Amino acid sequence: MYIIKRYRRRELTTTQIIACGFMISMILGMVLLMLPVSSAEGCFTNPADALFTATSAVCVTGLTTLPTAGYWSVFGQCVILVLIQVGGLGVVTFTTIILMAASKRITLKERLLIKDAYNLNSLNGLVKLTKNILKGALIVELAGAVLYAPVFIRDMGVKGIFCAVFNSVSAFCNAGMDIIGDTSLLVYRDNTLVNAVTMILIILGGLGFPVWWDMIRGFKKKKKRSLKKMWNSYELHTKIVLSVTAILIISGTFLIMLIEYNNKDTIGNLTFFGKIRASMFQSVTTRTAGFYTVPQENFTDASAFISIILMFIGGSPSGTAGGVKTVTVAMIILTVSAIIKNRQDTEVFRRSISGQNVRKGIAVLMIDAGVLIISMGALCVTQNKDFLNTLYETVSALATVGLTRGMTQTLDTIGKIIIILTMYIGRIGPISLALFFNTNKADSDIRHYPEEDIRVG
Repeated sequence: MYIIKRYRRRELTTTQIIACGFMISMILGMVLLMLPVSSAEGCFTNPADALFTATSAVCVTGLTTLPTAGYWSVFGQCVILVLIQVGGLGVVTFTTIILMAASKRITLKERLLIKDAYNLNSLNGLVKLTKNILKGALIVELAGAVLYAPVFIRDMGVKGIFCAVFNSVSAFCNAGMDIIGDTSLLVYRDNTLVNAVTMILIILGGLGFPVWWDMIRGFKKKKKRSLKKMWNSYELHTKIVLSVTAILIISGTFLIMLIEYNNKDTIGNLTFFGKIRASMFQSVTTRTAGFYTVPQENFTDASAFISIILMFIGGSPSGTAGGVKTVTVAMIILTVSAIIKNRQDTEVFRRSISGQNVRKGIAVLMIDAGVLIISMGALCVTQNKDFLNTLYETVSALATVGLTRGMTQTLDTIGKIIIILTMYIGRIGPISLALFFNTNKADSDIRHYPEEDIRVG
């Protein structure tokens, strides 16, 4: 007689599935990019560089150890483009789209995945939401490609069509990779159309899809109400996202322009309108986009510091951007303000933010800061580079920005691995990283221990 022991299979959590999905996409991308057909010269690509490029594309970062325009063949560039699209929309959303295309039933488990992937509070209308996300993304990317096309076709011929599509997808997904040349959009610094289209795509991708739908609902009802009533009808999340986004773009533009006004290596030789345009582009692209019209190493330390702050904050939740997110920073600032004013609740726009959201925001900030310190320390020990450039590189990787002050292509294998891990953590999110290793089930009851005051400050 045999005694058969049955082990209860432990199912992966939603967070682990999403994290594994990104990892599988990175590995698959690495394998494809290693093939000779992916390189312009028809040779095998170093595994470290292939993995670095695949990770940068899937994590919509934009840091590259090999020039995207010069090193990769058309096939390789197409692989990168698909990886960017998958990373931008999210592995879960992309998988759901494939299931719907194959007429497969979307199960409760998959609906829960979508819900958690976009930080939603309800299971209602998730399949419709996924369809709308795909439809909205394709419409915006197509519009961007159409607007880019006249300029790129004029300068590059038929290749300009592919460049327009690639640039549009990369900008909307906040990836920052391009196939125009080795200097990003520097050659189009004085082209208002290219600058404007790129900034709009970056902002739209960084706002987050829930904000899109809330704004669309408001515009549909605008005929029956004033702008004030339309604004009041928006969800609190939308109001915070729009307000903080506007503040960051405007303040970033002003500060960068003020500091760099006479710097001939950046914007000093431009016209007044050109200074505004270049400063605004820098302010927008640091919100996790990665394109540039001014070489980052030419900025003064003060402007680099401002860029680091903007990169660390990043975009907004449930979108294509990275960083600790605008809503997180707003919540923490509002909480500090409430404490100073001796108020019990964190308040904004005549609404109170739940304590659970505030605690989660603090956790996101602290875990992100911890990852930044560890990654920064590892790079300082192994790479022996300039401190500011190392900090810039680390924040850019963690916030999935893609801007560099010339350090990326000088990294050795260890440095590349550190940045790869940092980009991956930045894309799946610090909270997701913590939950990934947490296999303990939550207690069914909520315990409250006796309170006791401690001395703070």
